[in-house]
Amino acid sequence: MTEHTGSNAQNITGIWQGTYCYPFGLGPVFFMATLIEAGSSLTGTTHEAGRWTVGSDPDVTLYASLSGSRHGGAVAFVKTYDGGNPHYRPINYEGILSGDGTEIEGRWIISRIFSGTFRMIRPARTAESVSRKVFEHA
Repeated sequence: MTEHTGSNAQNITGIWQGTYCYPFGLGPVFFMATLIEAGSSLTGTTHEAGRWTVGSDPDVTLYASLSGSRHGGAVAFVKTYDGGNPHYRPINYEGILSGDGTEIEGRWIISRIFSGTFRMIRPARTAESVSRKVFEHA
């Protein structure tokens, strides 16, 4: 996992590209996540192709809601798929935010019996773009 240094100042609100892998080398599954951080609370959504998800049609896009928290560099959330497929159980994600705030890496767990790894990345913010946004809002 990526080392945590100075992540308290990083807000993780934004668009993230991610992958998760099943045990035994299955995957990776690619997904997009939108995260919204307010205080220590975290909400958001994901979407991914149904290709590798149990009980899903490979031509269908799967959507899910996220709810969790961030404390320093520790990020945790539960992903709950939309829809009524009985194979879609809530999935717990636990990861570490990198020091530069561009990567979250960790493990996903279903019912304490099935787990794998995940990684989410977003482009680094440049000082110029952050300064421009501050100036535009002033």
